[in-house]
Amino acid sequence: MAQIERRLSKTEQRRQTRNTDQSDDAGSWDDKLLQAGTPLWASNWLRLAVTLLAALLFTSAMTVNLAVSKQWTFGILCMVVAVLLNRIRGRIITVSLVALSVFMSLRYLYWRVTQTLSFTTSLDMTFGCLLLLAEGYAVLMLLCSYFQTLWPLHRRPARLPADSSAWPTVDVYIPTFNEPLQVVRQSVLAATLLDWPADKLRVYVLDDGRRDEFRQFCEQAGVDYLTRPDNAHAKAGNLNAALSRTSGEYIAVFDCDHVTTRSFLQVCMGWFLKDPKMAMVQTPHVFYSPDPFERNLETFRKVPNEGDLFYGVLQNGNDLWNAAFFCGSCAVLRRSALEDVGGVATESVTEDALTALKMSTRGYNTAYLAIPQAAGLATESLGRHVGQRIRWARGMAEIFRRFNPLLIAGLTLPQRLCYLSAMMHFFFGLPRIVFLITPMAYLFFGAHVFHASALMVLAYVVPHLVISSLGASRIQGRFRHSFWSEVYETVLAWYVILPALQAVLFPGSKGFNVTSKGGVIRQSFLDWAMARPYIVLLLINLTGFMVGVAGLIRSPGWPEATSILFNLVWVTYNIMNLSAAAGVASESRQLRLAPRVQIELPAAVIHADGTRIDCQTSDYSHGGLGLVLPEGAPLPEHGDRITVAVLRDDYEDVFPAEVQVCRGRTIGVSFPTLTIAQERAWIGATFSRADSWIASWGSYRPDRPLRSLFEVLGIGMRGFGELFRHLFLGGRERLGRSSADPASDLGTKQS
Repeated sequence: MAQIERRLSKTEQRRQTRNTDQSDDAGSWDDKLLQAGTPLWASNWLRLAVTLLAALLFTSAMTVNLAVSKQWTFGILCMVVAVLLNRIRGRIITVSLVALSVFMSLRYLYWRVTQTLSFTTSLDMTFGCLLLLAEGYAVLMLLCSYFQTLWPLHRRPARLPADSSAWPTVDVYIPTFNEPLQVVRQSVLAATLLDWPADKLRVYVLDDGRRDEFRQFCEQAGVDYLTRPDNAHAKAGNLNAALSRTSGEYIAVFDCDHVTTRSFLQVCMGWFLKDPKMAMVQTPHVFYSPDPFERNLETFRKVPNEGDLFYGVLQNGNDLWNAAFFCGSCAVLRRSALEDVGGVATESVTEDALTALKMSTRGYNTAYLAIPQAAGLATESLGRHVGQRIRWARGMAEIFRRFNPLLIAGLTLPQRLCYLSAMMHFFFGLPRIVFLITPMAYLFFGAHVFHASALMVLAYVVPHLVISSLGASRIQGRFRHSFWSEVYETVLAWYVILPALQAVLFPGSKGFNVTSKGGVIRQSFLDWAMARPYIVLLLINLTGFMVGVAGLIRSPGWPEATSILFNLVWVTYNIMNLSAAAGVASESRQLRLAPRVQIELPAAVIHADGTRIDCQTSDYSHGGLGLVLPEGAPLPEHGDRITVAVLRDDYEDVFPAEVQVCRGRTIGVSFPTLTIAQERAWIGATFSRADSWIASWGSYRPDRPLRSLFEVLGIGMRGFGELFRHLFLGGRERLGRSSADPASDLGTKQS
């Protein structure tokens, strides 16, 4: 724990140094102001009076209609204020910026509803109403995200008793179905290294594949092997079957590709002893391999990935409202609470979120610790990634239909809003498609979706978009860069629409798609099956752009020209996102089964004659290690057998190795002959270090909206180039999906 606390302190100091202009850590004036206002704010009557007055002023200002010139002046003034606020540190400033963003967004939406819906044709009405609904959804999700993230909790671990005999018993569950043993064995061996009394810890591999090689490995590794006669209810059923056959007071759950650090239980368990109503403690999911966005767009460790926003920002916000979600892995649950809600939920394919919801309705507490304590493999291909998101969308929509958080008993109002936000998020597909096609209504058919001039529309929409972008960047910038949400949603939108709607209209399980991990991609190719919707939408938008340019060339009058220009800018933005989506579907080669993790650790090379050379590591994987030798050191040759020592705290682990690569002072070694004990020690020296993932998580450069805009524009241009290369230069043999390659599957179905 001491090592974790030191690392957290250093990481937080570095983060504040990088983000001094955007940090929400209150300065001295901020603290003093909050403390001074606390006694006054304690009065219920004063709170009510201030709230009513603020609501009255807010509503009055929001509903004032202004002429176009005055609205432009007002909007520019508000944007200047927002930019100035964004340069000042402090939570009060963040609240002020968010309040301004909410005001401008609601003002825009009010104007849209009251001033722009006088349609003259059915085509105008159809596209106009669809756009209004999409905008209403976007504003609703903006408000929900502000509510969740405005004042995150940032919980820290609670200390355990000094006497370890008072610590409870823990069962570790590692469920598996069809994953290869080479993926699962790391997770199992890491679980045996957990810093917890041996007589209070048992590790179970829950094998729904019922494989003899897994049984034999478990015997060698000294862990328990459990299976069952059928695969009913997939992962949830697997966990519930184990629940009835084990007896630990607490249950730690890890997906079979998640490798835990040895400090996981010491970080998590203190809160259970501190709070008898604590039912679940969740930690982040981090990945040491790139997902399809990161690999195909070459943004790994440069741009926050799709999941970082949830684990880096939203879960901390949920935790403030006692609404932290169970995410299926890297979590600990109290057995008695889990049994009280009937075990892991089986009514949805997102069994983890529903289980947490049931716990909340029973009055249990849940917690989130934003301290990475395990890392896993990301999905290798876009097909698998999309398949996983389809399951999430279907599952959350099922919960919305059958366990609507607005209607179910037992939740507080903030909990209802947090769960509602999570469920509503997965309906983004239809609004995103509406945004991608609406400009063509005007460019192709002359439909007027706004009953207002283009200048008036811009006078309202530009301040709304600019200030909401600044607010989101300030709160989310460490874990989601500006304009990247549009890229992620554009890629997924087409695929999540139907599953989400079907789950709401026709609820019922359709099986559980297991997300396969650990595959390779032997050659780069354009995944035509996944890219087809983006290409069609891209062609539509490109055609719309050409039609718009042709319309401008015809020298229309000023009002029509501004309308065309407005839609051309909109279409250009769509083309940027759709081109980026096509770039994600351009799969890059991945031949390495064991991804490398970049890290510098003290190490040593020991030659056969006993010569020892102190050096440092450059990277490691499950089966190998990169080493950088000092100048003048004797270099081994390819194929040499050497011994490698990796230093850990005040001792070192040694491993027999074989040299595979020699490049200058850098050598790469493999470990072809490790015993189970040596493999366990290797994982302990690398993946399972207590501070393995803390420093790298969220260590991206600070978000700058304009820089991110140009970054996404560059990604779009690159995606357009990749699409052209595959379609016209790469040959038809490089299109489509290779069914022989495991990385191309959407997943394996488990009933």
